[in-house]
Amino acid sequence: MTWQQTYDPMGSMVLSTCLAAIPVVVMLGALGLFHIKAHIAAGMGLAAALLVAIFAYGMPADMAGRAAVLGAFTGLLPIGWIVLNIIFLHQLTEQNGSFRVLQDSLSGITEDRRIQLLLIAVCFGAFFEGAAGFGTPVAVTAAI
Repeated sequence: MTWQQTYDPMGSMVLSTCLAAIPVVVMLGALGLFHIKAHIAAGMGLAAALLVAIFAYGMPADMAGRAAVLGAFTGLLPIGWIVLNIIFLHQLTEQNGSFRVLQDSLSGITEDRRIQLLLIAVCFGAFFEGAAGFGTPVAVTAAI
């Protein structure tokens, strides 16, 4: 099936841009204003995006559904793979004692927990971001 996207369904670029921003506004509003859990807010944003795509932009429903599934796989698989590997790395360092050595060496620098937090966040966060990418520093430095 061939579908030609209309970039200006409202006849005004400003209104069309506002219409296209509805899913982002829904998700950020759910997170920031209503304090809804992230996975529920993401689902609400997805539902809003599907509704806008189908009813405002005229995208066929089956094509919109397939695009949503492709987007989910494209986004979740790389992130899931990295998180899975960092969990394996964390378990490995826990079992062979390397993690405890790292904790002891950090606590030996200073007893002040705030300075330890800054050292972990700045030094290790930047290292892991460069080494692995994505949100890996959050997973690793939170455990330390």
